[in-house]
Amino acid sequence: MPVISRIDLRGRTLTTAELRRAIPRAPLDVAAATGAVEPILADVRARGAAALRDLAEKFDGVRPTHVRVPAAELEAALARLDPALRSALELAATRVRAGHTAQLPRATSTDLGPGAQVRQRWVPVRRVGLYVPGGLALYPSSVVMNVVAAQVAGVEGLAVASPPQRDNGGLPDPTVLAACALLGVSEVYAVGGAQAVAMFAYGAVGSEEADGGDGVELCAPVDTITGPGNIYVAAAKRAVRGVVGIDSEAGPTEIGILADAGADPDHVAADLVSQAEHDPNAASVLVTDSLALAAAVEERLEARAASTKHGERVRTALGGPQSAIVLVDDVEQGLAVVDAYAAEHLEIQTADAAALAERVRSAGAIFVGAYSPVSLGDYVAGSNHVLPTGGCAHFSSGLGVMSFMKSVQVIEYTREALAAVTEPLVALANVEDLPAHGEAAQARL
Repeated sequence: MPVISRIDLRGRTLTTAELRRAIPRAPLDVAAATGAVEPILADVRARGAAALRDLAEKFDGVRPTHVRVPAAELEAALARLDPALRSALELAATRVRAGHTAQLPRATSTDLGPGAQVRQRWVPVRRVGLYVPGGLALYPSSVVMNVVAAQVAGVEGLAVASPPQRDNGGLPDPTVLAACALLGVSEVYAVGGAQAVAMFAYGAVGSEEADGGDGVELCAPVDTITGPGNIYVAAAKRAVRGVVGIDSEAGPTEIGILADAGADPDHVAADLVSQAEHDPNAASVLVTDSLALAAAVEERLEARAASTKHGERVRTALGGPQSAIVLVDDVEQGLAVVDAYAAEHLEIQTADAAALAERVRSAGAIFVGAYSPVSLGDYVAGSNHVLPTGGCAHFSSGLGVMSFMKSVQVIEYTREALAAVTEPLVALANVEDLPAHGEAAQARL
């Protein structure tokens, strides 16, 4: 039995809706998961740190002594960090900082007539909660992606949450702690899953002496929550959206590859496997017009799945309904397929990759050509690896500076400028049956 299934779309003309239904997707229902997370959100909101400890014991198998990680533990983790890993994190941070600094918006001022001016300011949110997963894999790189983007935006208050680890005495992973310390983040919590989202959204009071005392504010509410996670994290973010802002519902990872006959099948197979090793629910999708490439990739997937460290996980992900090789008539049809898929990560390995990349409308991030693998973006490309999944790239962007900023319009008119537009203002107010609006302008004249 092949390690990955095939979907043949050749010779078919599909509507947009039919195309979206034909594309492989994980059978994950965020709406259904909402029922599971709502009691968690309510419990944390009501009981604070006491609930956080109970939930950690239930879901993470450890009851943390310290919900907030002591400063000494952060410093010790950084001191123990392997020099090569520290250098890699510093390189990643430097490149991500450069890439995100280029995203900073500029204030604008528009003169609409004598004495009539509208200005637009860009203001960072006051405080953010940054989530770093810690399930099957550990992600110090996600610390870099979340923290650096928020720092470049100018956010003053940064808090990081990551699940407590049994092997680390109820504290988050040591490399996650070290990455936080390296970037100057001192507020770090040993909290995972939906309960971390609840803590950030509603705040939490302490319950023990280690928290500073019973009823003392342990974690203040934030304005925005960002970061990837499992389906329960995504469901929790959806549930608190409106109480706080969120980046997107970033669930299990996915890769889409559009490739023609000229692509190297070993490169393609290696990249499909690289995402499949994240999670049994990870999605790996190849879209190609070449039967020869499809066959060669299948062969290499078998070999790589057999030899890689997380082979069982890879096989589960590749064999799931979320993964497939999609056969198309030509690259044009392939482009329509990947646009409908709206992959978190989209690789284009075709003869005209750069030109095709410019035509893609829906993707979290696009990797162009044979030497731009997704793993480059995961770590040191200078882009951000926190990206929308599950088709959310149709309407959401990846994490960036703008995830932490909001625009404020400033309107300033003189008496003369107001007088010049009062007549049309009154006309619009009257047609909407809001005469007091017009009277507010007339009162000044």
